[in-house]
Amino acid sequence: MARLVERSEIVDYATYEDTRAITREKVFAAKELRRVHLNKYLTFLFENRETLRYQIQEIIRTERIVREADILNEIETYNSILGDPGDLGCVLLIGIENEADRKPLLTQWLGLQDYLYVVLDNGDKVYASFDPAQVGDDRISAVQYLRFAVAGRTPVSVGTDFADLACEVALTSDQQAALALDLSV
Repeated sequence: MARLVERSEIVDYATYEDTRAITREKVFAAKELRRVHLNKYLTFLFENRETLRYQIQEIIRTERIVREADILNEIETYNSILGDPGDLGCVLLIGIENEADRKPLLTQWLGLQDYLYVVLDNGDKVYASFDPAQVGDDRISAVQYLRFAVAGRTPVSVGTDFADLACEVALTSDQQAALALDLSV
């Protein structure tokens, strides 16, 4: 099985619509195993080929993309989230329900991206690398694309040591198994 999404796996939006309901059900189940709520604000969503293929198909469907160059660009963009073989790709979602709090907190949390980590079974912390384009001069983006260079080792927990949000959450055995499967391809 391939690790990255290949062009041959992506269909036109009309064809995708025929199987969308079944695809969504499978992908939502896969995402549930890869979703880790760190605290009330931070959610890690680890990605794999299946979840990224779904995202690509959804973008093509929503935006009615048909040009080959645009499809290839979406595939390249989403595949880059996974990083190199042995890495774990992740989307960090910063959820701030109260709109009035959103900008002040995203400003206050500038630098958070440097303090996100996974813990391996030997206790080593592996800090995330991230796309610097998602961090402004005055605030962090509410969506961050992270990569953890775990060298094929499965994390046992995720956390942050950022002062305002410091906490760590152990991964369940099902979550660890899902990530181990992702790392095996």
